[in-house]
Amino acid sequence: MPGQLLRLSDRLLNTPLLIHPAKAQIILGVLSGRIGVEGNLFEVDDSAEGPDASRFVGSSRRADGSSSLSRTVDGTAIIPVLDTLVNRGAWLDSRSGLTSYEGIAAQLRAAGSDPDVHAVLLDISSPGGESAGMAGLADLVRSVRSSKPVTAFVNDMAASAAYGIASAASEIVISPTSIVGSIGVVMLHADRSGELAAQGVKPTLIFAGSHKVDGNPFEPLSDAVRSDLQASVDAHYRQFLNTVAAGRGGKLTADMARATEARTFIGAEAIGLGLADRIASFDEVLASLAEARSTPTTRPSGRNARKGGISMSTEERAAAEVASAAPAATLQPARTEAPAPQSAVRLEEAVAAARLEERARIRAIVNCEAAEGRRAQALVLATETSLTLPEAEKILSASPKESRIDALAQRAGAGPEFGATREPERPDPSARTHEGWKRAIANANRRFERA
Repeated sequence: MPGQLLRLSDRLLNTPLLIHPAKAQIILGVLSGRIGVEGNLFEVDDSAEGPDASRFVGSSRRADGSSSLSRTVDGTAIIPVLDTLVNRGAWLDSRSGLTSYEGIAAQLRAAGSDPDVHAVLLDISSPGGESAGMAGLADLVRSVRSSKPVTAFVNDMAASAAYGIASAASEIVISPTSIVGSIGVVMLHADRSGELAAQGVKPTLIFAGSHKVDGNPFEPLSDAVRSDLQASVDAHYRQFLNTVAAGRGGKLTADMARATEARTFIGAEAIGLGLADRIASFDEVLASLAEARSTPTTRPSGRNARKGGISMSTEERAAAEVASAAPAATLQPARTEAPAPQSAVRLEEAVAAARLEERARIRAIVNCEAAEGRRAQALVLATETSLTLPEAEKILSASPKESRIDALAQRAGAGPEFGATREPERPDPSARTHEGWKRAIANANRRFERA
């Protein structure tokens, strides 16, 4: 029916969409030349269900005979996020080719308040959809995950709005071929003026308010209208980036999400860039959630509590070992143990930065003004402690000059320090050792403390 197509075009044209470009191209192809032509895009065979990979898993029927809004397996509620996503539509599902945020939200609220549900599994296979409503649903996912773990399993696409929903989960699990990303916004405008002119039709728009008919399909976009529409797209884009950052935290910041330039990534590459956490199968995820329920006090927290997949903790542990020496700003969280050049480069850069900072600290202490005449003690403080430059300067300033302990150092067999730019004058420096200076300084300091 023409009305159905007109309503569909109204929801898709001149409206910011969080949708994969390939899906947007299909929509344009369907609408092209069909507006005003009889047809019903929603006319489907009720017996033919959509590609719901988990439709055979779990049941909405409870042991007491009651039913729930979502299917459950061993206390895990399975909520499908499939096909094109729209804001309103209640119980639209994959048979219509659409799934509504409204319906997903109802299932999430029910699962979050159900005492028999201990975890939620989002079964995602979607190219995205409408921008309106996605951020609100992501907020709800984050709210539910504060009391129950919410796992997003991508089987096998979470693009644009679907990724926005997935990013709010406690963790994102993918298969080796899963496609994630497309963090961007697109707006479609159909200029039908040429088509109508060819048919001898000249529309006349009568309106009040200078912007009332901006973006209408009967005339090309003016520069001013295009600029206004671009501003709307940019605002939705910023909200999308902030939504992703709120869900992923330091694993995928707004700047990191923007740097993807709306590209999509597959498998281990997505993990390396922080768009996902680990690789596993749907059955493995279900089993790990059931195991977490049965042993809640003996399992580690976080994504390493999930078994049955590729653990991504190897590089994280290595990065943590560097964290004490490297400044926080130089560290990027590692996200995969699979060969991911980005993570390896970040880890090497962190290690190199830590080494450079430590060398700079040693040089600063040994060559500071307070080290004049106390070079050996400065070297010990620089190399045998983790004191900062101001802390070392305080100690050095309160200590005696080397002329008073030179004899002690010589008897101890101390040698010249390394790393100093100025060599103090003292007898037979070649015969001294670093260890000797340490003993001499320690003995001298004890004497002066008692004095």
